[in-house]
Amino acid sequence: MPPVVLAMVAVAALAHAAWNVLIKTSGDPLTTSGRAMVAATVAGLPVAAAAWLLSGRPGVPLEALALGVVSGLLEVAYFVLLTGAYRRGELSLVYPIARGTGPLLAIGAGVLVLGEPLGPTGAAGVAALVVGMLLLQRPWRLLRRGRVAEAAVPWAIACGVSIAAYSAVDRVGVRLVAPWIFAAIMYPVAAVGLAAWVRFVARPSPGARVTSWRRSAIAGFLVIGGYGLILAAYAIAPLSVVAPLRESAVVIVAGWGSFRMGESTGRGDAAARLAGALCVAAGAVILAAQP
Repeated sequence: MPPVVLAMVAVAALAHAAWNVLIKTSGDPLTTSGRAMVAATVAGLPVAAAAWLLSGRPGVPLEALALGVVSGLLEVAYFVLLTGAYRRGELSLVYPIARGTGPLLAIGAGVLVLGEPLGPTGAAGVAALVVGMLLLQRPWRLLRRGRVAEAAVPWAIACGVSIAAYSAVDRVGVRLVAPWIFAAIMYPVAAVGLAAWVRFVARPSPGARVTSWRRSAIAGFLVIGGYGLILAAYAIAPLSVVAPLRESAVVIVAGWGSFRMGESTGRGDAAARLAGALCVAAGAVILAAQP
């Protein structure tokens, strides 16, 4: 693999981890997400328009336009569910579960619905994902007196469902038009939809401080910058190489939440969180690399 691809994906993973940290640590994660998407769209649309003109104004099939709208609406659901999870739980718990649910769902649909064989490699990937989820959630703790289930877990799992849904739509959409054109359709829909949700549907948390536009814009630039690097990497290296490397963000976020944000209750808890994240990342890598 060319070293430049490794560098691009590594920076993209850091960007993805960083904007999740910014959203989680903001006073109002949903408002921050809405402003981030607006800032990313405002910054990215002129670049996309210039690229469209310079590339000869390629046509956009109606199917691609429709899929871009659907993907944008699914992105709205993703941010609503992600920020809902962050309001209820810790970064090092929510992020790995949300990122790990998607591959599990994809494999489950392939095996149970489409009748695709799993094979030894796929089984190993699924096992790693399940072990990682268990280490993160540790359901056996509920047997202790006074323990209750983590309120963020259902939200994180639902967020993973939305990731699987928009990823499936995106895979079809980018086969109809160039990825950057598809992104230029999806981002405005997501930005307008999320801004409308924040304005007319969402209820701010009592006492939550107003998130600054500057902080939100930084998160938005990290979103669009990381996505652009991934698209550039896809143009150089195959999906089977790029996709697994992206999962390094799971370990970065889990480590940051456990150690820098003090989410763990001790060394044992921190080790369990990090081990769970490593298993999730390993499972995703194995599933992406299987034939």
